[in-house]
Amino acid sequence: MNAWPKSSSLLKSNEQWIPGGVVSLNRKSDPNICFVSGQGSRVKDLEGNEYIDYQAGFAASFLGHNDPDVNNAVRAALDNATLLMGAGPTNLEGEFAQLFCGSVPSAESIEITTTGSEATYHAIRIARAVTGKNHIIVMQGGYNGWHNDVACNVISSLADVGERVSPGEYPFDALSAGIPEGHSSLVHVINYNDIASVEYILQRYPVAGILLEPILQNIGVVKPQAGYLEALRRLADEQGFLLIFDEVKTGFRHALGGYQQLCGVTPDLSTFGKAVANGYPVGVIAGKKKYMDYFIHPDKSKRVLIAGTFNAHPLTTAAAIATVRKLASAEFKVYDHVNALGQMLEDGLNDIFSTSGRPFHIARQGSAFCVYFMDHNPVDYHDILKHHDFTFDKTYRLKLIEKGIFNFPLPIKQGSISYAHTTKDIEETLDKTQSILAAL
Repeated sequence: MNAWPKSSSLLKSNEQWIPGGVVSLNRKSDPNICFVSGQGSRVKDLEGNEYIDYQAGFAASFLGHNDPDVNNAVRAALDNATLLMGAGPTNLEGEFAQLFCGSVPSAESIEITTTGSEATYHAIRIARAVTGKNHIIVMQGGYNGWHNDVACNVISSLADVGERVSPGEYPFDALSAGIPEGHSSLVHVINYNDIASVEYILQRYPVAGILLEPILQNIGVVKPQAGYLEALRRLADEQGFLLIFDEVKTGFRHALGGYQQLCGVTPDLSTFGKAVANGYPVGVIAGKKKYMDYFIHPDKSKRVLIAGTFNAHPLTTAAAIATVRKLASAEFKVYDHVNALGQMLEDGLNDIFSTSGRPFHIARQGSAFCVYFMDHNPVDYHDILKHHDFTFDKTYRLKLIEKGIFNFPLPIKQGSISYAHTTKDIEETLDKTQSILAAL
């Protein structure tokens, strides 16, 4: 029986005009539910069902859906700003840039894009322009966007990437057709937390940069082992490549200065998105001024192009300013609140699953969490492939959705707590989890 007939009908109708029925194929899932409204921690679907939301636009709605302070700032910009001039600077982009650079330790200057993918695209271009080298290193299981350099090895099967190798690299498992074969030869995929494989690639190729999420949050919450990020910083300095942190998911969600503030490792460049504007479409590339100034390099052969009619659009920039100001405010204590809720959820899930007789591990960083059905904290994607119970994970997620607790119905996807969540939300989530586990 289809519990979401209206959503299914809408998808089928959309398929007449949109390939696959959705404009981002990352949104397609089973079940494929159409959500029509959201307020705070709750969302409603086309059928009228209400859910406690832990998907949050792939972690973008950090303050919660339709946060009033952010929405009021957007309304003010709508009433007062020139929406699209296409000439000269704007006051909002300068205000946001100053606010951002005062928040993120490594940000001496920034550029603003419309998406996180654009930001990682520009970061790689800068790394190649600065170093005069073309090869880059990315992480198995990481996600850094849709462009040719990074559209690979996202939740790949073991058949596609092969057994663990260290030191060594894995096949380029393309997410898309249309990536030139020669292009993919410049991209080297290794496992996270594997310094030996970084050194292996450096010995064989002229590497311009290494791009990674400082915590892998596309495959749940996989944290860096002690000394790993510090070793990458040392190798970048010694070997002359750029260390690039993709903080599109971690940035502003874990700390006002991004995860780099917590780990104490300073990258050369960083990319941000999602939580920066509480779900409004914005991306940021930030870093040391000597590298960011390649956007205006006097030598045309070294100059990196950045352009975009909608870059720093007044509505999204107003949303970003309001979001960062609220995150920084001592009045709201955003990080204290979400961290406390995260701890409450982690403790409750540990209590529930400890009586199940099933291997499990609750991985959490602040407001981001994942339940792994394996007996230890994963160190990389191969560890998850070998030990996680994907079948049970899928069933568990579907049962939660049926009970009104929504996280993306794909195994090992991260859950996200927002500032709008309450202790009541967490208590309800734990109660329903308890009943589901008993039934399973």
